[in-house]
Amino acid sequence: MSRKRTAILISGRGTNMGALISAAMAPSYPAEISLVLSNRPDAKGLERAAEFNIPTAIVDHKDFSGDREAFERQVNAVLKMHNIELVALAGFMRILTPFLVDAWTNRMINIHPALLPSFKGLATHERAIDEGVKLHGATVHYVSSEMDDGPIIIQGAVPVLDADTPDTLAARVLGVEHKIYPKALELVASGKAKVTGARVTSGESADDTAALVWP
Repeated sequence: MSRKRTAILISGRGTNMGALISAAMAPSYPAEISLVLSNRPDAKGLERAAEFNIPTAIVDHKDFSGDREAFERQVNAVLKMHNIELVALAGFMRILTPFLVDAWTNRMINIHPALLPSFKGLATHERAIDEGVKLHGATVHYVSSEMDDGPIIIQGAVPVLDADTPDTLAARVLGVEHKIYPKALELVASGKAKVTGARVTSGESADDTAALVWP
């Protein structure tokens, strides 16, 4: 089996990066983590990647005087240098331009802490509580030119409890993120995640009678 060379792009701790690295340690997993790249030299996730002997790279966005495309061209050059085939964004806090999105169409995925298309952007947990939703969660999707958009690969949901604070809800959602991101990368790297328009099909079977209801 040819494993897809995958880069993880981070800006901070890289908690989802850790979940992807753990999954990729299995020889049967269809992706190998070949590079961890950060736009911040002080990102803690770089140290963690180095502990697993994964090559790391830094492309500091501050070196490009606000020229986002020039920054992305350097990121792209580093990805090519490492023969990367797939890109997983894991807390990469940069709004991407069409250049990088187009260069990696259907080969770049992202995780967002909400059930898209609801609650795009920041402060998702606070907004979920304020809006009174009963279910919240996380979404892994292909990256498109619009922020927090693109065909949805997989979602995971958790209940919003009456006593929840943004922090307690965030912790519950993070647990879901660590489960669904490795599964999503597996589907993409294996070629099972097929994009047709705005939809992704994977051929994964499910119990058609199952329903998630809360409360």
